[in-house]
Amino acid sequence: MYHNSIMKLFKFAALAAVLLLPGLAGPGLFQARAENSPEAAVRQLLKQIQSIHYKKPVSKEHKQANEKISGQALEYLNVSLVSRKTLGKYWKQRSPKEQQEFIQLLGNLFRYVAFANSARFFSEMKIKYAGTERDGQTATVPLTVIHAEEGEVAIDFVLQQNSARWQVVDVILDGVSMRRNLRTQFYKVIKKNDYAELLRRMNKKLKKAME
Repeated sequence: MYHNSIMKLFKFAALAAVLLLPGLAGPGLFQARAENSPEAAVRQLLKQIQSIHYKKPVSKEHKQANEKISGQALEYLNVSLVSRKTLGKYWKQRSPKEQQEFIQLLGNLFRYVAFANSARFFSEMKIKYAGTERDGQTATVPLTVIHAEEGEVAIDFVLQQNSARWQVVDVILDGVSMRRNLRTQFYKVIKKNDYAELLRRMNKKLKKAME
């Protein structure tokens, strides 16, 4: 079912795939362009993802273009917040240096792993937006991805506003939170092994993607 492919896509985008289980602007700060609305931020994020060249072999020119595109797409995610929330109770156990290194690593996995794979799926779909729901500095942008044969799948992008900038902090598909899903995967690895093993798996996935 194509619906299962969508599920895999967003679990991958949630970086569950970095655990083998299914460009950052600076340490901890992601300066997205100012957007007039949460929907505009989501539209720009998906536009960047859809622009990524994913068909292999990827030429040198396309790799260079992908570097720029993925860096621009990352500006629409609050990777610092996602990092804190996904490590949860383990976040405070890390030193400030380790926290910044984790943010850098997670952001690079979005750039080189999640975005590249998401590009293939989004290129095959039409996207239909519904009305944005706002509650103070938090907003939810509901949309539907439409496939010619398999129909519609509803997805919610959750954003937060910071200094007039809107950034994605979660993606919800069929009631499943990207952030919570990722935290569950992180907790499993740390509990069964340790934090060093989590980093090892994440770095291994990143290295493979960048080869």
